[in-house]
Amino acid sequence: MSSNLRRLYEDLRSVSVGVVYPPGEDRDVVVSQLQRIGCEIKLFWPFPPEPPVNMEVIFFQVSQELEGNTKWTVTATDATLIALSDYESPTTLKLLINTNAHGVIVRPFRSSGILSTLVLARSEKNFQLRQEKKICKLEGTIKSRRQIEKAIRIVAERRDLSDTEAYEHMRRQATKLRISVAEVAIMLIDATEAMEKTGL
Repeated sequence: MSSNLRRLYEDLRSVSVGVVYPPGEDRDVVVSQLQRIGCEIKLFWPFPPEPPVNMEVIFFQVSQELEGNTKWTVTATDATLIALSDYESPTTLKLLINTNAHGVIVRPFRSSGILSTLVLARSEKNFQLRQEKKICKLEGTIKSRRQIEKAIRIVAERRDLSDTEAYEHMRRQATKLRISVAEVAIMLIDATEAMEKTGL
């Protein structure tokens, strides 16, 4: 067994998995395979109004309880969501799409497909998290840039400087205070707004 594959199995053994599905042979197939993998399993039924907390992965039945329920979506929970679908129909597919689940298994459930679905779903979840971090970082950069541009205008107007000179002035202050230019910009904007509000 390669080191990557070994790490994969070791990771899965520590994963907490919730299974939201009615008792019976179908659920037993899923649970048995998850037990073979070594996951920590917790069973839930009847269908809860929102995803169980403290679960890293949740296998859930695609049922009518999902209709109009915005809490059962990948954006509303930190867990990896894997749908268990009894059959494929327009209604079922619509409910499934609304959840944006990271993976799906369709009846009849077989143990052979559960591990691969689990691995791919967790990979998709991790990719999603990385993308969200990149987006947040980009949004933060854009916001900082706008604040710096606003502060440059304030300094340029108050000190009768060019934009370049205003920026250099802010940069020198940032160096002196050992903070970023963006932090200096926020301080300038806050101070200016406070003075405007008080009529100073």
